[in-house]
Amino acid sequence: MITLTYKYKLKPTKQQAEQIDHDLEVCRRVWNYALRERKDWMASRKCPVNACFLRGEYIIPADAPYPSFKVQCQRLTDAKRVNPDLASVNAQALQQVLRRLDQAFERRQKLGAGFPRFKQAGRMRSFSFPQLGKAPLRNEAVKLPGLGWTSIRQSRPYPEGFMAKQARVVKRASGYYLMISFQADITIPEPPLVGHIVGVDVGLEYFLSTSDGLQLGRPKFFVDLQRKLKLLQRRLKRKQIGSANWKKTQGKVARLHEQIANTRKDFHFKAAHQLCDGADVIVVENLNLIGLSRGMLGKHMLDASHGQFLNSVLPWVGFKRGKAVVKESARGTSQECPACGEAVNKTLATRWHECPCGCSMPRDIASGLVLRNRFIGRGAHGLENAPGEVLAGGVLHSSQDSVNGESLAIREALAG
Repeated sequence: MITLTYKYKLKPTKQQAEQIDHDLEVCRRVWNYALRERKDWMASRKCPVNACFLRGEYIIPADAPYPSFKVQCQRLTDAKRVNPDLASVNAQALQQVLRRLDQAFERRQKLGAGFPRFKQAGRMRSFSFPQLGKAPLRNEAVKLPGLGWTSIRQSRPYPEGFMAKQARVVKRASGYYLMISFQADITIPEPPLVGHIVGVDVGLEYFLSTSDGLQLGRPKFFVDLQRKLKLLQRRLKRKQIGSANWKKTQGKVARLHEQIANTRKDFHFKAAHQLCDGADVIVVENLNLIGLSRGMLGKHMLDASHGQFLNSVLPWVGFKRGKAVVKESARGTSQECPACGEAVNKTLATRWHECPCGCSMPRDIASGLVLRNRFIGRGAHGLENAPGEVLAGGVLHSSQDSVNGESLAIREALAG
């Protein structure tokens, strides 16, 4: 099973835009009510058996069940009978709000994520439809529950051989967007670990440096627009909260943040395609990005957004183009010589690698070579170059180099 998510710009009518805003507001209230219900239940179980707080106490029956996803869905069904606002929104969209809240509590318990927070007015940015009707797509339009046929800017064709399963409506500063999830019952094997291997070191002086000698400069997406953002935020501070001018200035600030995010993601995709053009196996660092973002260069680390590039963009581009992306330990890569393997201690200010063995090159390129050598040393790859025993004109086969025609055609369609 393979799932693709395509993003399109929505072009709703005035009535449809008002309905979307209404649905977002109702979803926000459902989120806040369900979160309050869970917090009250947990607070009522914290007090001692033989005492209570002087300020106040939550009085909830001892046999009251925990407001889980199932319980809250049942209560939502009962509330829809008496609340016209709830009845005016698609039932599955409201249930998805409760599911997202339940998933937030699961992440808090299993992964140590933060406690879910209440959403202020305008903070609910999206709602989803887990099911779409029959034939929900046509040229330049999509049929959404409760909204009917809605025009879209079809910037890319729908994928052939896939079915539209889910849709998410997202409100951003630049307008409304639609995320459509397509699914197909197809299994694509992992890309083979054969061919040309390239080690990639990411940093701040250069966004990335490869073992082949390629170095890409780091655009300063946020820093370049920081002065403009500062002026807009200063204007926003002087406006009366809730006034028309305040909302207009707030929209300018939001659009500037969206511009920064879009330009950053565009650069990441272009860099990922450039890497895939010259490599078959890409070896990257397994970095503690959270720890790095808390250092003295945290603002620049967040501006570069290495996590988005290494964990999201590069694996997706590699999957589309049939390239393998693997991670290697980043421990000691900048202190190890790629030629002899000996340790060469360097401070962060030392940007050139100089080893007594005669190896001399930029520090970041040396780190990329170390990553490449570590991957080759594990023996998990195929043959990069044909050995001398292979006859001229012969074909070198690998057990991992067989990809069926159907999977190859799908990858070509995705890359196109």
